[in-house]
Amino acid sequence: MEDYVSSEEEDYYSDRDSLEGLENEEEDDLQWRPKAAPSSSSKVITKESLLIAQREDLRRVMDLLTLREQHARTLLIHYRWDVEKLLAVLVEKGKDWLFAEAGVTVVERKDPPSLPSTSTVLCCICMDDVLAKETTTMDCGHGFCNNCWTEHFIVKINEGQSRRIRCMAHKCNAICDEAIIRNLVSARHPDLAERFERFLLESYIEDNKMVKWCPSVPHCGNAIRVEGDKFCEVECTCGLQFCFSCSAEAHSPCSCLMWELWTKKCQDESETVNWITVNTKPCPKCHKPVEKNGGCNLVSCICGQAFCWLCGGATGRDHTWSSISGHSCGRYKEDHEKRAERAKRDLYRYMHYHNRYKAHTDSFKLETKLKETIQNKISISESKESTLKDFSWVTNGLNRLFRSRRVLSYSYPFAYYMFGDDLFKDEMSKEEREIKQHLFEDQQQQLESNVEKLSKFIEEPFDEYTEEKIMEVRMQVINLSVITDNLCKKMYECIENDLLGSLQLAIHNIAPYRSKGVERASELSVCWNTKANDTDSCILSDTSINGTGGRGTMEPGRHFRGSPNLDEIGCSSRKRSRKETLGDGLFDLNLPAEVIDKS
Repeated sequence: MEDYVSSEEEDYYSDRDSLEGLENEEEDDLQWRPKAAPSSSSKVITKESLLIAQREDLRRVMDLLTLREQHARTLLIHYRWDVEKLLAVLVEKGKDWLFAEAGVTVVERKDPPSLPSTSTVLCCICMDDVLAKETTTMDCGHGFCNNCWTEHFIVKINEGQSRRIRCMAHKCNAICDEAIIRNLVSARHPDLAERFERFLLESYIEDNKMVKWCPSVPHCGNAIRVEGDKFCEVECTCGLQFCFSCSAEAHSPCSCLMWELWTKKCQDESETVNWITVNTKPCPKCHKPVEKNGGCNLVSCICGQAFCWLCGGATGRDHTWSSISGHSCGRYKEDHEKRAERAKRDLYRYMHYHNRYKAHTDSFKLETKLKETIQNKISISESKESTLKDFSWVTNGLNRLFRSRRVLSYSYPFAYYMFGDDLFKDEMSKEEREIKQHLFEDQQQQLESNVEKLSKFIEEPFDEYTEEKIMEVRMQVINLSVITDNLCKKMYECIENDLLGSLQLAIHNIAPYRSKGVERASELSVCWNTKANDTDSCILSDTSINGTGGRGTMEPGRHFRGSPNLDEIGCSSRKRSRKETLGDGLFDLNLPAEVIDKS
């Protein structure tokens, strides 16, 4: 599912005189929600802002611990770029434990004695005498010839160890200087040096549990960083909405595991196999499934083999009312019957939930086509000589219908696993499961009933009605919008507290319900002082990094050039122009992306 919302739809229910209950909607939303989400909890990281965001964290650690950049990077990679966690470990365990746990060995560098440029030294790796100017000494004091260093770096980069290349000396855990690696490798393999730069750049995303690539196809080049709970649903500036935890489509109130199992169940042929198990038996000769189409228990396969339907054993073709030639069925095995009955029951249960999930999904797809029709009706109504000019209640009601329909659709996969034996068999007794299932299904039924009512009133030809009739439809749409929103909140509250919250053996988290839809991630602007006396500033530019003015993007697997060092970094961030201006950036779920462009 996809979704959209236009800029004029962001101010919900402008008819304030008839919406007394909606003035404190957001405050009420925070009251029931178990986990309060921050107002701006997700950021879009572009190629330009990635460089700045990464080096901001590096600067914090470098200044706090008085470290070089490669050591700070190693610490942050080990702690998955979680600066707060790193600082907590520092306070609790101390600097020595912090460094040892991350594999960082900081040795004070001792300047080697100066040697004439024509003098030679022995390289302990290749055992050759080389000129002193062709050797390099790392911070740890170990020096080898540049050729050996370069070969060592090339091997490590090709092995994917660019982020933590250690010294070649035996039992030395010191991390090699990134600037030295960059200079030596680029002199021989410029492409490999670019690969090294890319690995260092992408480590902020690949090793950061709070940052993920946008899973759009084709890739938009953006990454998303969340600043609160990782169990959330976000929208990239490219328009794609997804679950941050698992990178799949937004699927609440299903947990990530539930949605993974459900999509796999719907995509593979597990239920086809289940049907074959229930309705057919394998031929004892060719092993092809055979379906019985008559009452006689002597069946024949297309290969010519006759067999007994009761036990599946091969027989002759001659039989009487009392016996089958060449075969005696023996005792009937009860476990076969139990397996068949359970397979049939599981199949019917799956079909129940899948049919309703698909029905609401199909209804949603049909209702998305109402957008253009509704706009035409509004245009006709506004062109009439009438005292009614504000028809925002229609678009608001349509948006509420989309959100509620989406919640209702995904509630069926949730119920399938919540009250089945696949995940929570040992979590609840049979009686407790029945009570909770009845409670949930009552709420689900109420929501379903009101969603259908709202859908009916939204489709009313109000452009043909009198003012009095329009006011009646308006009040129905507004009231049903408020009701469905409250029912969605209560369903999430039930799921969070009474169902998932009571689990003892498993932990399932879902993204919180948002009345205004999925939060659209805002662009990251990173600002800091490069000098102690400077004031905070942030330069916004419409020019991308390559100076072409185009949109800077980064993609997994792409090479990046010219990663600046900290001394060259000022404070810059590009603000991408967008057609849509959407207030607080909150978006709806599951509407066609092409409608966004039209808006």
